[in-house]
This record gives sequence, structure tokens and C-alpha cells, in this order.
Amino acid sequence: MEIFPTQYSTLSSKALNVKLRESYGLDDTTCRLLIRNVSDTYVIENVTEKYIFKIYRDAHRKLEEIKGEVELLTILFEKGAKVSRPISDMNGGILQVFNAAEGTRYGVLFSWAQGSVIYAMNDRQLETVGREMAAIHNITSSIELHHYREVYSVDTTIVNPLKILEPAFVGLEEEYAYLKQTAREVIERYKQFDGNFGYGYCHFDFLPKNFHFTVDNEITFFDFDFAGKGLLAYDITSFFIHYFLEFTYGKISEREARDAFHIFVDSYRKIRPLSNEEIAAIPYLGFGFWVFYFGFQYENFDDWSNLFWGPKFMKDRVALIKKWMNTAHILLP
Repeated sequence: MEIFPTQYSTLSSKALNVKLRESYGLDDTTCRLLIRNVSDTYVIENVTEKYIFKIYRDAHRKLEEIKGEVELLTILFEKGAKVSRPISDMNGGILQVFNAAEGTRYGVLFSWAQGSVIYAMNDRQLETVGREMAAIHNITSSIELHHYREVYSVDTTIVNPLKILEPAFVGLEEEYAYLKQTAREVIERYKQFDGNFGYGYCHFDFLPKNFHFTVDNEITFFDFDFAGKGLLAYDITSFFIHYFLEFTYGKISEREARDAFHIFVDSYRKIRPLSNEEIAAIPYLGFGFWVFYFGFQYENFDDWSNLFWGPKFMKDRVALIKKWMNTAHILLP
């Protein structure tokens, strides 16, 4: 019997455990699915070792882009950046290939990021994030990958996502009109950005969920799935968004948000220049960040989770973007 056309399969943890033991020479491991989302993430471990194994969706990442992520992380690790690194198998290969129901899928084994997510960072931790992010940017601003990664521009962060989103806003024309009008205003501000803004490969999702701290405040960055070429201030912006959200949801005060971000910026500037113009651009870069991921959620929700999507989510997300445009500048140092 032919396999019925499949859009997105989930590979067996038990079968993966056998496959990865053979490929990497691991002993007495267990394997479990950690999250089925943008990509599928598994934890494979034994009493002494622990790893992350990520399997990509073809609809989200083509082979060339996966190779780009691997290349970027390998360069970062070799140059001393604090990142989770790709690990070679016993034959020296990085990519594992699976003949899944929907077709070929690729997987990569990554080193485990020791520690845990810290949302309420202390001053020392904020200094560490600033210093190590700047160190990463010093590397990514001076390299050119052989493999393709997304380029973050006005078109890819604002124009194209809004075109993708338009059919979803039937019945929510007022909300869509707001996004379109704000986009026009933001794009005009983009044109005024200083040509000296830092540029290179950015993480594009530098939120606390994507780095771990150990008890000794050692940091490891991971999940470079959206890494691409663009203004490095996008990473500054995504980190700032964390404090915007903490303030918006009443977890911290305006002063606490501003002071925390100020510590981060000061630490970053000790390693790498960051202009006042780049800081002032954060509200506009943030609009692009929000719209890009809004479009991604709509375009991909059928593959990973459609429980949240609907008119309420869309209205709430537009309201959050309005809040961002009205509030972000207030929280900046």
C-alpha cells in the first residue's frame, strides 16, 4: 500500500535513539521528544552525556539553509563564541538524513546548553549577555557564509509578511489598515537609518528563552534557526522586546525595564560600538520583528500548532504591536 501524502510527520523517539547510538557511538542513551514546533527537538542522554537533536521541516528550512546554520555555528564556536555547537558523527558527517513519510528530512546533533533559562536576570547576567552578544556580532559582522541564510530587509520583515497576512484579516479590516499605515511610516524611518549601522549575521530571536545560564553565570546561546543577514540591531531589539513584554504584563516597572536594558547596552559597548541612532531605531526595527513573526505564524501554523490562531489572537497581536509602537521609546535608556 502506498503511503498517503503526508505534510508533517513525527519521527519515533525509540527509532531515533537506535539510529543516533549507531551514528554517534553513544551508549545506554534514552531519547525523548522535547518539542514539536518550528522544528522537532529531541533530548538524547545517558548518565554522563546530554545532547539536543533537531530535525528540520522541509517547508521551513531547505538543505542549503540548514548547511548555512551549521556553518555559522561552527565558525562561532571555533572563534570562541558561547554557543551550542553542531556535533559530527563517527564518519565526520554533520547532517543525518531520514526518509520520512513526507520525504527527506535532515537532522543535526547539538551540544547541550548547560544551565537554564533566566528571565529575571541580575546585573552580572545582563553584563554577560551584553558582552557575549557583542562578541558574537564581532564575528558575524566580518564573515561571509558559503551557504544561504535569510536576508532581513524591509521586504522580508514587513512588505512580504503583510502580503501573506492580508487574506487572514478578512473581517478585521481596521486592524489590517493599522498595520499597513504603520508599515508605511516605519519604512520611511528605515530610509533615514544611518548607513553606519552594524550589519552581518544576526540571531533574530535573542530572547532569554534562547540562552541558558549556569549557576556560575556561564552563558550558552542556542536556537539559531532564524539566523540571517541583516542589521545587527535586530538582535539588540529582540532582547529589548523581552523587557517591553515584562513591563507590559506588569512583571517589572518602567524604571526596572530601562535600568536593565541600560546595563546590557553598557556592557555591549565595552566590546563593540553601538550608536545612539541604532538604539533610537529599536521601535521601528521591532515593528519589523513583530510583523515578520506574525506572517510566519500564519504561513506555518498548519504544520505545528493552530490552536492559538483566530480572530482573537490576531486582534490581540495587533493591539500588542500598537502598544509597542506607543511605548517602546519610553522604555529606552
